[in-house]
Amino acid sequence: MRVQRVVMRDSGEGSWTLLGEDHGPVEPVERFLSYLASIEKSPNTVKAYAHDLKDWFTYLAGHGLDWRRATLEDVAGFVAWLRLPPEARAGKVAVLPSVEHYCSASSVNRKLAALTSFCEFHARHGVALAGLLVTLQPAGRRGSATSYKPFLHHISKNTPQRHRTIKLTTSRPRPRVLSAEQAQTILDACEHLRDRLLFAVLLDCGVRIGEALGLRHEDLEIAQRSVTVRPRSNDNRARAKAGVSRTIPCSAELMRLYADYLTREYGSLDSDYVFVNLWAAPHGRPLTYATVYDLVLRLRRRTGIDFEPHQYRHTYATWLLRKGAGMESVKELLGHCSITTTVDTYGKARKLHQRGEKPQVAWLAGSRSGGRRRRLEVV
Repeated sequence: MRVQRVVMRDSGEGSWTLLGEDHGPVEPVERFLSYLASIEKSPNTVKAYAHDLKDWFTYLAGHGLDWRRATLEDVAGFVAWLRLPPEARAGKVAVLPSVEHYCSASSVNRKLAALTSFCEFHARHGVALAGLLVTLQPAGRRGSATSYKPFLHHISKNTPQRHRTIKLTTSRPRPRVLSAEQAQTILDACEHLRDRLLFAVLLDCGVRIGEALGLRHEDLEIAQRSVTVRPRSNDNRARAKAGVSRTIPCSAELMRLYADYLTREYGSLDSDYVFVNLWAAPHGRPLTYATVYDLVLRLRRRTGIDFEPHQYRHTYATWLLRKGAGMESVKELLGHCSITTTVDTYGKARKLHQRGEKPQVAWLAGSRSGGRRRRLEVV
């Protein structure tokens, strides 16, 4: 089996499907993925579901099981199978107890969530497994580490909560953030203003890399000192994860860096996109994910700092909280759909601030080519 990218006939948008051993779509998975595409789920989400369901159907095929009649015990066997190294899944190689699990607990839980959604979709056609994978538990105190309660919590607090029957215990890792020194070193290692501006936008606005790559010139308001993230179709397949627009305030120095970039490097290029190919083919086309990650690899070698673009988002949120920003404000600026995501991810950063730790502040250097250095406070 393999996951294959496809183009939707009606809209021309890209999506994904799962091909079986006969090179044809796996029908139940295809129906589910088509449904996700129809309700405008992100292609990246559809792709992730396709890979997760590929594992499920591979497991079923290897054990001679019918997906319509799978039981809770079969799902438990699937979990154990996922934890084995690929070469041991066929049962031909013995696994020593000291061997580490192949799939982490969080990866297994993600695959189980995909399987639950798939089964719930097919439940209307008589697939009983969906009812076994999810249970309703009485509402009550769940021992959450945070005391945060959303607005109108008192109305829904007695509503039964959905819980997955099978779920591995995980510990949420603390988000990895960049220090001010590291952020400065990476910026100084950029050879072009375009690259410097890209990482400055990530740090000054906390946007996702896909949101940055989809920015158009109309989204950067110099006079208002703001950046607006808009969900739209982009030629480079970059996407805004959330389905609504949001406007993020930014610093005057970031807008000056943007103006320098337009004057010194962008020039008279006719393109709507902010970040485009300027020195490589296809000239003038928007930057892709692959191009950015090639740049990240070069900067890693140049600086000796092991970083990912998403760390800038964590850094932005952590600095805001350590400077006293409210959790609701951070949620809106990050574009999270639920306050729970913000609290679960950054709750520890808020506690650090409450204990009185000093916030980190990064000062970003301006263009070296102009013979001067500008300092930019990113908070």
